[in-house]
Amino acid sequence: MKRIFLLIGVPIFLIAAYFIADSILFDGFKPKRINEDGFQGEIFAKAEAKNQTTVIVLGGGDWAHYWGDQFVKQGHVALSLPFLGVSGNPNLPEVYPLEYFEKAISWLGKKPEVNANKILIMGASRNAELALLLASVYPNLIHGVIAYAPGSVVWSNTVLPYSSDEILPSYTLNGNPIPFIKMEKIKGGDESIINTIEYWKKGLESQDSSRTAEIQVEKVNGPILLISGKSDEVWPSSEMANQIETRAKSNGFNFNIQNLQYENAGHLISSNPDSESDTDQRTGEIRLGEKEYEYSFGGTQVGDNAAKVDAKQKVIDFINKL
Repeated sequence: MKRIFLLIGVPIFLIAAYFIADSILFDGFKPKRINEDGFQGEIFAKAEAKNQTTVIVLGGGDWAHYWGDQFVKQGHVALSLPFLGVSGNPNLPEVYPLEYFEKAISWLGKKPEVNANKILIMGASRNAELALLLASVYPNLIHGVIAYAPGSVVWSNTVLPYSSDEILPSYTLNGNPIPFIKMEKIKGGDESIINTIEYWKKGLESQDSSRTAEIQVEKVNGPILLISGKSDEVWPSSEMANQIETRAKSNGFNFNIQNLQYENAGHLISSNPDSESDTDQRTGEIRLGEKEYEYSFGGTQVGDNAAKVDAKQKVIDFINKL
């Protein structure tokens, strides 16, 4: 009997202890997983939430979980929305149907905890490009944008070295390509360090199609918050943020647009602004062919951290005022 207890009782005790410890030590908000209507995601909402401002965080992952937890603490709702390789969609942002996002946002707007007239969308880097694009294409569904290290244009699939070699549209709508800047893939040289920002700047400056590839941000049906580091060395996010602001104001944009730009901050401005997420890693790695190259994020650790803390409060204030 004692042996039976040990075989059965001890595992039960350990399992119970795990869940008790988990509930004590976990100080965040556990989202509910969604897998229906042809899309997947996680929704962050308190049980008592009704008719709340809601933020869609593109890409999912730790970043979405961090912000989902922050928004719930403010009494709002969030949807973590991964998309690459989800529900039979492409594993890369190439020929990716925007209808996938329309389906998810339409579903979200029908939830009782969500105010369908106060749905915002949030992204960083190329996901910020996508957030601005979606808000311009679906103004009846999306009512504001938060864009970290934003892009002002739509790029071809080939800006990512692991995408197809054939130049293709990154996104489609009703089977038609969204206009984009055609880019040859980035190439490395003899040095082990590669300058990525010049690659993007060349695309902005030399392509005849850059004007038609501009995101029509004037169609966004709500305020826009742009956040960038002036020392971003991955791509020219501050320059593109200025292009976004200029286009919006030149075309009669009817809402407020904030263009926050931080000194001594780089591309890592979008990482989680908690002290435990501080990092002294100032470079990343990219594989081109058979060789690994190093590229700079730009900025300094002190500059990044100061920017992240300030921007976090600006994001919360932005949402609370909607």
